[in-house]
Amino acid sequence: MLDRQPTLEGPSLQLRPLRQDDWEALFAVASDPLIWVVHPAHDRWREPVFRTFFDDALANEGALVVIDKATGKVIGSSRYQGLEEADGGSIEIGWTFLARSQWGGAANREMKRLMIGHALQGVAQCRFAVGADNIRSRKAMEKIGGRMTERTENRGMAGSDQPHVFYVIDREGFATGPLAAQ
Repeated sequence: MLDRQPTLEGPSLQLRPLRQDDWEALFAVASDPLIWVVHPAHDRWREPVFRTFFDDALANEGALVVIDKATGKVIGSSRYQGLEEADGGSIEIGWTFLARSQWGGAANREMKRLMIGHALQGVAQCRFAVGADNIRSRKAMEKIGGRMTERTENRGMAGSDQPHVFYVIDREGFATGPLAAQ
């Protein structure tokens, strides 16, 4: 059985299970409206909207908080969700956001390397649902070796159905792709 709330450590990041007492630090990061501009839930920077997101993350017991080891500060979060057992198993990694100070740097790559490496010990494939119009996240997926599939899905966010496209990284892609060189 895959542990969906591990503590993972890399050179500069620690990922650990999200706790109720992470609210203030995580909302301080999430309250930046520019983080959400191209995201399907573009109003997630608002406290009531983020509260719903945060409570859902706690309830689903797959959320991890991302901590910069150099400063000890919370810089974002991500989560595991939607374990599927067919064909060797797969899990979705997503609901990810990082402080803008981390954009363009190594944080997303390191976080995804840690999460994917952990997940692929228990499942054959990791899935990533990305808003079809979220060009920033789609480019980030391609940078780490995500392979776009033909799967699409509308997900209700911010009061409307938002089309999402899916990327996957399997064990072979992880072992030979851009994240393997870490």
